[in-house]
Amino acid sequence: MGKFTYRITKREFMAKGWSSLSKLEVEATGQDGAITTLLREVADHGDGAAVLPYDKARGTVLLVRQWRAGVAFGGHEPWLIEACAGLLDADNPQDCVRREALEELGTQIRNIRHVSDCFTSPGAVSERISLFTADYALADRIHPGGGLDAEHEDIEVIERPLAEALSQIKSGGIVDAKTIILLQHLKLEM
Repeated sequence: MGKFTYRITKREFMAKGWSSLSKLEVEATGQDGAITTLLREVADHGDGAAVLPYDKARGTVLLVRQWRAGVAFGGHEPWLIEACAGLLDADNPQDCVRREALEELGTQIRNIRHVSDCFTSPGAVSERISLFTADYALADRIHPGGGLDAEHEDIEVIERPLAEALSQIKSGGIVDAKTIILLQHLKLEM
């Protein structure tokens, strides 16, 4: 595959909070047999799933706007427009997006379609996220959404024409990777 073979030789737990942080010691062996030791930190909070609901009749998508700590930490505008998403917890990815659509969007979704499974920051984060598109209509909106108070979620539900959401990628209004992937996939799917 590459110039080296890799083997994790040590895992050291560093911290546990909302996520856990571990330090890895990695042995990299070159084709010439030379061994190099690499140190890497990895954040882990579990795998997740995201869904982009689409109302074909009206040409709209449902998105959320919420504050993100990692973005604030980096000094960027922390209120991101994103696809509805959450951690799997004990659910499979499809059940997770159904649950999250109800909690965050107040919407039942139908015809859930798997797009892909991907890693959004594999150099430092273990999370694998399953991406989906789904259908919804006005009648499927059963409550205002906004997330769960018990989880301290502060979520604004946004309904946008797909064309407008796509233009926000270019203008910098949508910068979240999973959301960009899902919007572009939905455009190709049409």
